[in-house]
Amino acid sequence: MSTIRPMRVADLLRITTTNLDPLTETYNISFYLEYLTKWPDLCRVIEGIDGEIEGYILGKLESSPFTSPTNPYDPKTCPDPNYLPWHGHITALTVSPKARRLGHATLLTSSLESASDAADAWFVDLFVRESNTVAKELYRKMGYSVYRKVKDYYNDGEDALDMRKSCKRDVDKGCVRENGERFEVMPGDVW
Repeated sequence: MSTIRPMRVADLLRITTTNLDPLTETYNISFYLEYLTKWPDLCRVIEGIDGEIEGYILGKLESSPFTSPTNPYDPKTCPDPNYLPWHGHITALTVSPKARRLGHATLLTSSLESASDAADAWFVDLFVRESNTVAKELYRKMGYSVYRKVKDYYNDGEDALDMRKSCKRDVDKGCVRENGERFEVMPGDVW
């Protein structure tokens, strides 16, 4: 049986095998350390019975650095559809190839969603490569929908889909939309 636990600094030397998938973004050590320092409760690993790390999630809670166009923020009356209110964000989620289809991604994601709800966030979002059909289907099954397409988001020029799932605070589901693939923005519009 696998166990979810908080990520520790020492784990950064043990996650290499989970990053072997070509669709997994790999970051430098300082990036991971920044997350562990700022959002330790949102960085978690899933450890197998053999002690091997089978997956991990890096998350954060954030909002736009700009003042909300409406005060208090309300998705129904906010004139800027690109404004980001207080929300949870999945920066990285990956599961080792040998541990896939065991529900690990769902467990890790649920832990971040619960933390986001506890912090009174409006939604949880993530970016996924448009070509990553397996991940897109996984997120859809977990209740995520595409909010917008971000053109040329990745270094290789591939587009990203910004997928969202409302938290309890977003009672009217104003932070999500249908047919989000039709709403195209550039990376500079995302923040």
